Amino acid sequence: MALHHFHLKADWPGGRNSVGFIESDQLKTKISIPKEMDGPHIGTNPDEMLLGAAATCYIISLAAMIERANLPLEEMSMESEGIVDVTDGIFTYKKIIHKPVVTLKAEATEKELKKLNVLVEKAEKSCMISKAIEGNVELELQPDTSINH
Repeated sequence: MALHHFHLKADWPGGRNSVGFIESDQLKTKISIPKEMDGPHIGTNPDEMLLGAAATCYIISLAAMIERANLPLEEMSMESEGIVDVTDGIFTYKKIIHKPVVTLKAEATEKELKKLNVLVEKAEKSCMISKAIEGNVELELQPDTSINH
């Protein structure tokens, strides 16, 4: 078994509306509460970071699966949305919606498009972050797949 260790250092000067800083190997940014939650909206925040982790994990997983399947990828992009519910002052991350747009090259077959559609669904179930939040945050896919004509 191989264990991978990731480290992050956080500095927070104190108080709800302060601005802190996080730093890891490749991530260095200010952090604060977002404006939607009446914060100073400087740098990023946990809500964006969870959405970013889920989105990047999904699209990287999908890209790897497309490559292993030797599908003729033309282009791939994605928008994701995170929905946080605030009821009676309690914040709950309710849902993440991924909207991948994947286009295969013109020479792709209908069989390859069907395989792509299977992989689009499978990537969500195999992504490490999706597995980590499963049962706590609803995950929804709204894919748009096609062959470039």
